[in-house]
This record gives sequence, C-alpha cells and structure tokens, in this order.
Amino acid sequence: MDGTTKLLSISAFARRVGLSPSALRFYDDCRVLRPVWVDGATGYRFYSPAQESRAALLRSLREAGLPLAEVTVVLDGAEREGREVLERHLDRMRDQTQTAEAAIAVVLRSFSTAGSMTEARIGGVELASAIRQVVPAAASDAELPVLGCVLIEMDDGEVRLVATDRYRLSMRVLRPAALDGGPCRLLVHAADLIEFGQWAGRVHEVTIQVGPNGARARSTAESRVLVTIDDLFPAYREMLSALAPPEYRVIVDRLALREAVNSHADAARIALSFADDELVVSLADHSDAVTLPAVCHEDLPQRIGFDPAVLGPALEASVGPDVLLEVSAADRPVVVRSADQGSFSTLIMPVALDTSS
Repeated sequence: MDGTTKLLSISAFARRVGLSPSALRFYDDCRVLRPVWVDGATGYRFYSPAQESRAALLRSLREAGLPLAEVTVVLDGAEREGREVLERHLDRMRDQTQTAEAAIAVVLRSFSTAGSMTEARIGGVELASAIRQVVPAAASDAELPVLGCVLIEMDDGEVRLVATDRYRLSMRVLRPAALDGGPCRLLVHAADLIEFGQWAGRVHEVTIQVGPNGARARSTAESRVLVTIDDLFPAYREMLSALAPPEYRVIVDRLALREAVNSHADAARIALSFADDELVVSLADHSDAVTLPAVCHEDLPQRIGFDPAVLGPALEASVGPDVLLEVSAADRPVVVRSADQGSFSTLIMPVALDTSS
C-alpha cells in the first residue's frame, strides 16, 4: 500500500456500512465485496472508504431479497442488464405479496368468524339491483371455478359485491342501514345468487348474518341459507390500486351506446374513438360507423378496441341514462361507471385492433 489511503479494519468498515463482519467475510468468499488488502501474517481484512457506496448498494439489494447471483449483475453488469434483473425481481415480489395476502386473508377471515357474528341490514331492492349488476361478470370456467362465484365483503361500513371473468371485473358498493361485527368475506356461486336476488327484490329489507355456523339471510317473513364455498378469490384490490389515473373521460347516453355496440354484436371487435364532443363506434376497418353526441373532457388521440360481447353486457348492467368511460391508455383496463351511480363500476380489458385499421 502507498500509505496515502487510510484503511479500515473489518469491524470499523462493518459499522460504517451496516453489515456484520461475518457478512463481509461471506461476501469476500463469494468475491462480491473483496477487501483491498489482507494482512498475510494475521489474515486480517482491511477496506477502503471508497468501497462504502458498493457495500451500501449490496446491503440494500440483499435487504430487498435479491439473490446474490443477481446482485452481482446489478453491481458489475451493464446498466440494461441490471434494470432487467431488478424489474424481474419486482414482478416476483408482487406475485409473492399477492399470494401471501390472499393466504393471510383466509386465516383472518376464519379468526373473524370463528366465535363472532357479523350482521348487515340492506334494502332488499338495492341488494337485488347489486346482484343483477355484478353477476353477469362471473365466468363459467371449469378450470377456475372460483370465477363462477361472486365475492361478498362486509367491512369498513360497506358491503361490496365483486365478480370477474378475467376480461372484465364488476363491483358494486352498498351502504347498509347497519353493519355490526368483524370483517368477513363470502364466496357464493353466481347461479345461487341469481335466485337469492330475486327473493331479495320482493322483500323490504334483508339481514345477512355470518357466523360460526355459516351464512344466512332473513327478512321479517322468512330466512334463507347462503351456500358458500371455500376458495381464494383473485386479489382484485391490488389490481384496482395498480390502475393508472384516467387521462380521458367521456359521458354518453348509455342506451344509445349500448344499441350501437349491440348493432355490431357479430363482430369480433369494435373500435371506439371520441373527440369534439362526439363518440364514434365502428368496426375495426372504420366501416359501419355510428356517431353519438357525448361530453368529452379530453380527446382520445387513438381508437380503442373492445369485444362487443364484453362491452355490451357491461352497459346493460349499468343503470341510469348516462355512462362514464375512463381511459388511461388504449391497452389498459377501461373503467365503465354509471354516471349517476358511482358505486357501480366495471373494468373492461380492451382488445388490439388490426394495425391496418
């Protein structure tokens, strides 16, 4: 050594960078963080202050759960390779987090209902309307039977009904007259819920009770058992929280848009565009265009494609004279809301239009 650089012992360096001496020895053995000098007589390791930034980055990457083999790519590889490694790791961590949250939710649900009763009182007509709106989004997929169910959540002073077939997701939020007890989640087959909704629409008020002996709904005249299944519903909250803020909004007559979409029901895909307070529905090749008056908060710079078999039922399930479309990008989920009932929303996945269109 030239004597101009003050070296740090392994203990002093460890204190500076927040790593233990044993970890530094391990990283030396792995050739990830080598000391600048090792005393040949004693075997003591010495480090340079210039190594602190590398050690701090190494510590951060390991705390983030990055495997050591990938850490070396970030530390010593090209920037492009490092970015790819970190992006893949983020995707893995998100998947693991969603899996863990779903598993923990099942356990928490069992805690909340093991020895207590949760009870919600809801208007019968309102509950029937929510069921009618949400059920069409449930799927009939033999490989994923949970998608044939409607999720009913009761917590935070709300009752939420959610269904998805992977191409769309519908959610209706209800404000019960009363909600007592801990949070709970129920999965009910959509087919069973249809019949239940018909009954609820004929009574003034429905009380849903969930306890250790199962779920039951009652009115002043009769009660019914809610048959539930034990399965994991998709982590829809994470999907909603990941949505980008809408860049484009348009309000249009719901029935007129529904008729325009249904007029192309035999098509594999249709295109929507809106500008200058007009919404245009056409086939992918621009033919059979229908122009509707609309309120466009921003002009959509490109056309966006939909499967009419998905968009049509979403408009049918909505209520009120107007519908609000919220678009973040042409390849991102589009939010379809009842303009006068923001408590009902449907997410719809767009489809790609032919490049020639």
